[in-house]
Amino acid sequence: MFSRFLIFLSILFFKNPAIYAQKDSKPNILWLVIEDTSPQYIGCYGNSAVNTPNIDQLASGGVRFSNAYSTGTVSSPSRSTIITGVKAYKMGTGNHRSSFPIPDFIKGFPYYLKQAGYYTSNNSKTDYNTSDAKRIITDSWNESSATAGWWNKKPGQPFFSVFNFADSHQSRTMTNPYHMYEKQVLDLLPDSLAVDDNDFQMPPFYKDTPEMRKQLARVYNGVSLADYKIGQILDRIRKDGLMDNTIIFFYADHGEGMPRGKSNGIGQGYKVPFVVWFPETYKHLSPWGTEGIVTDEQIDFADLAPTILSLADVDIPEYFDGRAFLGSQREEAKEYLFISNDGCENSFNLDRTVIKNNLLYTRHFTPYSPQLRWIHYFIYGSISQLIVNDYNSGKLSDKEAIVMEPRKAEYLYDLSADPWEMHDLSNDPAYREELDQMRRALEKNIVDSKDVLFNTEYELKKLGDNFTPYEYRLLDDYDFNSIWEAAKYAGFRDAKSKNEQIRLLNSPDKVARLWAAIGLKSQPSFDEIEIIQILHHLFDPYPPVQIFLASTLYDMNKSPEAREVLEKYLSGSDPDLVLMVLHNLHYMQRKGDFIEQLVQLEEKMGTESRNMESAKHSLEVLLYRLIDQPLKMEFFW
Repeated sequence: MFSRFLIFLSILFFKNPAIYAQKDSKPNILWLVIEDTSPQYIGCYGNSAVNTPNIDQLASGGVRFSNAYSTGTVSSPSRSTIITGVKAYKMGTGNHRSSFPIPDFIKGFPYYLKQAGYYTSNNSKTDYNTSDAKRIITDSWNESSATAGWWNKKPGQPFFSVFNFADSHQSRTMTNPYHMYEKQVLDLLPDSLAVDDNDFQMPPFYKDTPEMRKQLARVYNGVSLADYKIGQILDRIRKDGLMDNTIIFFYADHGEGMPRGKSNGIGQGYKVPFVVWFPETYKHLSPWGTEGIVTDEQIDFADLAPTILSLADVDIPEYFDGRAFLGSQREEAKEYLFISNDGCENSFNLDRTVIKNNLLYTRHFTPYSPQLRWIHYFIYGSISQLIVNDYNSGKLSDKEAIVMEPRKAEYLYDLSADPWEMHDLSNDPAYREELDQMRRALEKNIVDSKDVLFNTEYELKKLGDNFTPYEYRLLDDYDFNSIWEAAKYAGFRDAKSKNEQIRLLNSPDKVARLWAAIGLKSQPSFDEIEIIQILHHLFDPYPPVQIFLASTLYDMNKSPEAREVLEKYLSGSDPDLVLMVLHNLHYMQRKGDFIEQLVQLEEKMGTESRNMESAKHSLEVLLYRLIDQPLKMEFFW
């Protein structure tokens, strides 16, 4: 009888390897991360023109997410949240290429895996958008390099390995010269996987011309090459006999690296393809089942860190902002996701977004700038110049011209019915209740989190070594309510908002006064009394207020006092204030009046360009627009 029982147990364990997994082992975890890609450009999300057989195979044997979102729309803000589990608007890491510190207690989440015995490797992008990046890299990874992988782990040691694929990055899809794209993508892509210029449908916001098709084909071939390289990593996993105990994640770091995608606080910038594949051993860890499952459960990148720790059965730190959607510590989806989009290189911007069940509501606080902003790294690309030239020549239809037009203060989209976001529902009476609920939810999150990025980089740099932005926002002295009182009107173009903005120029809080000035920049017109009222505040003691008010006043009536302010800070030595003037000039009707000063600034920057890189880029784009001076790119990758 006892021998029969032993036989029964041996059969049970042989047929149920998950029993071993649950009790005796930790899963290996593999991340396959591509860059700058929206779901619309992946085969398993419905695009039959692109060649993504490896990604599609993972989806057919795993779980595909239809509601996965980046927490930012550019790589470095997104990756700051991915690695820390903390939202960028709390850490101050939302502006692309910023370098503020974060508190020591905020670790890169792989640190906790290392403590639990995992081998951790990263191949090889970091780009964590903080001055503490070196600490995070050292603490997080056993190895972070272009040769890193699980192959250097100890026998029997579980691993967490990340592979980043740059083939679909904006550099390949739009910014680098075409001959570099040929070398970096077409020469490496098997002919059988290449996508021709006429093989795909154009997004409805792009003009359908041979030149535009030639540029968009770069996206398809970049994604196809990334998939091809993913296949090589999967082949190595199989060769090493690791498929049976490795959970595989595939995702993109944010939306499409093309005009109206990356750097835009709408679904084209946030929404990402996301797939999780489970081996037989760990299929019990999927709450939805496996084998071609599609879930509409909403997740964002703040959920990645707690989810990986949960799969590894490691305790989740309390400071994380997200929730585990897999593993022993899984939590149910939250009602709302809160994500953000801030400045990118030489362009100031602030968008805040809330998502609920395919509905995306975005609040633009600087809508005077268009979706294709005057960012050097974007405008250098051929597709951007095609769009700009066609717009200036009047060749774009209304739906194609939206890329170049000033934005509204708010948008509401149904991403399920309208994945290209061509139908704004914010004025639709049928969605009035949802709109009001999402407005209130977003405002509550902004205020409760004391969103530190309502401060400009100019202001945050003044913190020095005293506080990190994360800690600063928690101080009683940080009066966010006063800031929000002014910022909440920014972008709206109605009389009430304008009156409140003029009134709030008297606020005792300098950042509140700045948001009043920023809001006035979106107002279409002013009467004589309003101009006099604004002029009264032109020499505010806070320089950013002066700059924004001066740009508005000069456009209204060529105020000599306003010109004096703009010229003063344009010729100054503070790089953030120089950049602020240049940013404002981009969105002024009378920018051409400053050509002489801009040429002089270019000559000055030739010898005194220290810490002026962003200002230099903004200036180059201005001169390209005003005098057709060719753009330059000093570095390609």
